Amino acid sequence: MPHPSPHLQPGPAAPAAGDPDWQVWSDAWTRQMPTLTGRSDLTVTVAPGAGGGAPACCYPDAGRIEVDATYIGSPDIANPRRAGHKRLVPTAYGLLVHEAAHAAHSRWRTPPGTPPVVAAAAELLEESRIEYRQRTRRRGDRRWLRHTVTTLISADDAPVDDPWHAAHLAALLLARVDARILTAKDTKGIRAAVTTVLGRKRLLQLREVWRHAHSVDDSDADTMIDLAWRWCRILDVDPHRQPQAPAADAGVFAGLLAQALTDYLAHTAGLTAGQYRDQQITERFSAPATWTRRDPTDGERAAARLLAARLRAARTHHSEPDTRPSTVPPGRLRTRHAITAQAQIAAGAAPTATPWQRRTQLPPPKPTLHLGVIVDASFSMHPYAAPMSSAGWILAHAAHSNQAVTATIAFGSDVTLLVPPRRRPTHVLELRADGGSTAFTDAVKLADQLLQLRQPGRLRMLAVVSDGDLPDTGPAQRLITTLHRTGCPVLWLRPADLDGHTFTDATTILVADPVQAIGHIADAAVTALEHA
Repeated sequence: MPHPSPHLQPGPAAPAAGDPDWQVWSDAWTRQMPTLTGRSDLTVTVAPGAGGGAPACCYPDAGRIEVDATYIGSPDIANPRRAGHKRLVPTAYGLLVHEAAHAAHSRWRTPPGTPPVVAAAAELLEESRIEYRQRTRRRGDRRWLRHTVTTLISADDAPVDDPWHAAHLAALLLARVDARILTAKDTKGIRAAVTTVLGRKRLLQLREVWRHAHSVDDSDADTMIDLAWRWCRILDVDPHRQPQAPAADAGVFAGLLAQALTDYLAHTAGLTAGQYRDQQITERFSAPATWTRRDPTDGERAAARLLAARLRAARTHHSEPDTRPSTVPPGRLRTRHAITAQAQIAAGAAPTATPWQRRTQLPPPKPTLHLGVIVDASFSMHPYAAPMSSAGWILAHAAHSNQAVTATIAFGSDVTLLVPPRRRPTHVLELRADGGSTAFTDAVKLADQLLQLRQPGRLRMLAVVSDGDLPDTGPAQRLITTLHRTGCPVLWLRPADLDGHTFTDATTILVADPVQAIGHIADAAVTALEHA
């Protein structure tokens, strides 16, 4: 679900602009408010972009609910005057029901002077409380609330494995089991991950808090705030010393919580975890519409062929004595396999057994190289935009037939996936270096997610092309150090003519010519394979 703060706004706010195309929906859902909430003073606005930045929003004091029409699709997808339209837009209708639950039951207000961390905990407890009250009053609404919960919760709700975010995830999902919106079977994996981070005793203490919250009266602000203080004490958060809600450390990779949440979301969507992850990556990190594609040049094709040959030679440079199974002599007869081959022939099947084993010279087995390339797309790196666009295409094509996996990622103010892993792009995507440099840590985490850079037992490497002029080098350094300690070397290619930060636990090379960066990355990949 959306975080509580942006989608419940007690104070006044400018209403969203209405859309004539959606007026029928706004009128139809406004007429449903007395039934859903018991209030006759509520109006509903359905329009693209409504919701105050969230999928939906409730302004209980203003008597207004807004729903983003994006979650419906088009105005003619259903007739909102007919009861059956709910089945065609279950997510949007679930949003309406959730906001109606706030309008009906969120009657308490946070007292002035309450520390923000305590207010955040109280608002978090309010999410399952109002759904519990709504379901108690209208049992049939569980269907729509359940669909909305399982559809709109985001993997961003578990960015790191720390107690605060584990408790946050528990309040969003495990508390809804006690509210009888979800089932224990739904959240089995989530419970296991949360228990690992928090411990069984602390999770039980938190459960007592949210179960108590479910029984609190709609206007009892004192009890809700007291429960929020108790929530903070259980998590060892002192609101007097730490008044703000703990933020996720940008220098820490996602862990058990994120994986469990991804598995949960994938299961509810009817997808495998890999399919769900790929779907989310495509939606979040696709190239901007202003970036263009072009056909590769003859020089780029030649460079890809040359690099492919070098990678192939690196994998087969030193042959070693070995044995190879064979279906025909010469060689040593393997009796068991010979009997199997005869049995297959007698059964009329094509023989697959290999009765003979011969000596031969074979290249030693080499692991698959996983290479991530991160390119700085800030304005100062403009001369490197064209060469690194070429590099992404060259690396992908060279790796295609050489048991290597590459991914090229650009970062500026946002992260863009230039070349996904295991893809052989037909065109060169030309990145534009005209942004900032705030998204470096997100780019590193995406590379780790795509290539499992921290996973031991595989050959992996990360190459970064950047001047290192980042707004916050601390989290970036911690991510680099984590990769280094798990056995993933980091190659940092820095322009020689630009001032920047030099990171420890990374091999830094000063590059005088942008085109040279491609050669340095290729050399590092070949060297890694030769020494594997």
